[in-house]
Formats: sequence, C-alpha cells, structure tokens
Amino acid sequence: MRITEAAQRLGTSARMLRYRDLLGLLPPVREPGPGRRMAAAVPPAARPAAGRAAAALALGIERRHDISPAALAFGLRVLTEPTVRADVAELGRRVGRIPPLPARALEFEKERALRLLSLGPAARPGPGQSAGRRAARIAGSVVSARDDSYRSGSR
Repeated sequence: MRITEAAQRLGTSARMLRYRDLLGLLPPVREPGPGRRMAAAVPPAARPAAGRAAAALALGIERRHDISPAALAFGLRVLTEPTVRADVAELGRRVGRIPPLPARALEFEKERALRLLSLGPAARPGPGQSAGRRAARIAGSVVSARDDSYRSGSR
C-alpha cells in the first residue's frame, strides 16, 4: 500500500505519516534499502497491517491526551532509554512531581534495620498496630535475644 492510501485510510496527510515515521512512531514496512531499518519480529506479510495499527494507535493517543507526535516519540524514548528515564526522573524530583530520594533512602534504611533485628515481614505491625506497640515488640525481641545469650553463657 502506498503512503498516500495509508494516510487517507487513517484520516491524516502523507506528510504527517512520514513525520511520524521519522520520529519512530511506526514500524518499518518497506524492504530495507540504503539507510532503512527493518523490524525482524514482524513477518513480511503482516508489516502493512502492523504499520496501520501502530499509526492508528499513535493517532488515538495523540488525540486522547492532546499531545504532539514529538511528545509521544519522547515518551517512547523515556520508556526505552535508561539514561533519558533517569534524567527525566531527576527533573521530576527537582520540580516536586516525584518524591525526593532521601525519603526512599530512609525507607531502605528502615527495612535494613528491621532485617538486622531479625524481624521478618510477618513480625511487622499491620495497619491497625500503633508505633508504641511496634517499639515495645522490637525492644522486647532485642532484650529477649540478649537474655538468651546471657543464659547460654555466650556473650
């Protein structure tokens, strides 16, 4: 199928379809030539249908979320490139849309302390237990462990 026919079926222009292809929003549908890439996972007979389905999905996402093809292509980069994802996450932390890392680090330290006290997930307090009861249980387990070591003679 020619690009003009595909564009007419999708309700867009051939120029916009080419633009979306350059942004990487469409799977390659032609045979590889100089400078062309090819998706090995899509069998040759299914390539035109896969291209139309991907183009229709991209157009739907753009309309539903009121974004440009470039914004959608960047969203795909964020999902597929770890360094871009890390940079965008850092920006999100700096503008306050993602919680800062120290909060996560404190959670890690809390989990580590609980593991070091030999409290497994089953020994953790449930949503209905208070912090005082939790502290008493932790203190009790530390004291009982210390008492056991004194009784056995190993200090």
